[in-house]
Amino acid sequence: MNGSADDAIDIPLANDLREIAGVAARIDEFCSARQVPPEAAYAVNLAIDELLTNTIGYGYGDDEPHRIAVIVRLEGEALVVAIVDDGAAFDPTRAVPEPDIEAALGEPELGGLGLLLVNRTMDGVEYHRRAGCNIVILTKGVAADPGG
Repeated sequence: MNGSADDAIDIPLANDLREIAGVAARIDEFCSARQVPPEAAYAVNLAIDELLTNTIGYGYGDDEPHRIAVIVRLEGEALVVAIVDDGAAFDPTRAVPEPDIEAALGEPELGGLGLLLVNRTMDGVEYHRRAGCNIVILTKGVAADPGG
């Protein structure tokens, strides 16, 4: 796997939950065409779904259309994803304390598990706020398992 210009995809979407499935399909196609292991593609899509759902559901205080960009690059042995939005500032790396799963069993609203999942399934999660935009960078190793 190399890092040529063809190893990137830019996916714009509106702040509409119905667009998330299309993002996942494009990422699956991108990963499949580059022999990215399905487990890595699945983990990246899961993290992106969680972050986009949070952004669209909670990041905007109006009903106006907003643009969100998801940029996926294959860099050597890693998928690097940048999610850029102009929603309210929110750092997914430390904004929500880790939930107490044991104490929360049976409660109808268990918050924070999605962000815990993002931070545990990705090899790297970074957050920056620039020019009124949230920028979340996810990194997931895609090297094939030498044992299988």
